[in-house]
Amino acid sequence: MSDLPEWARRLDLSPHPEGGWYRETWRSDLTIPQSVLPPDYTGGRNAGTAILFLLMPGQQSAWHTVRSAELWLYHSGGPLHLEVGEQQESATTHVLGADILAGESPQYVVPPGHWQRARPSGEQPCLVSCVVVPGFDFGDFALGAPTD
Repeated sequence: MSDLPEWARRLDLSPHPEGGWYRETWRSDLTIPQSVLPPDYTGGRNAGTAILFLLMPGQQSAWHTVRSAELWLYHSGGPLHLEVGEQQESATTHVLGADILAGESPQYVVPPGHWQRARPSGEQPCLVSCVVVPGFDFGDFALGAPTD
């Protein structure tokens, strides 16, 4: 963790299995029973969850899917390229950042089950939050085959 800037170390982040750094910041006390969720959920879920997620320059998250919708919220650093698609090969790049006039967006929603990966577009770290509804469970997470 010594390669992280001091402000990032203060966030108490841990390595994420898909790449980058994270810390769960919220898990709703409200639970959704399996009986009201779509049939592909294997059990009840928290209503929502949130994490802080940091990618350093040169890092990227691996291709992955999450069963639920995932809202990405930009906080600071350089712009983030977020690739999203029903398949990896047909993904579209969305740029999260603060420069709205340059076409960046402060948030983006990844639809349920879509492939996604992210990387900073420059030489600055990028800090975002990811909010998942229904809440994140590692049983709903799948890593894809590595690609360039």
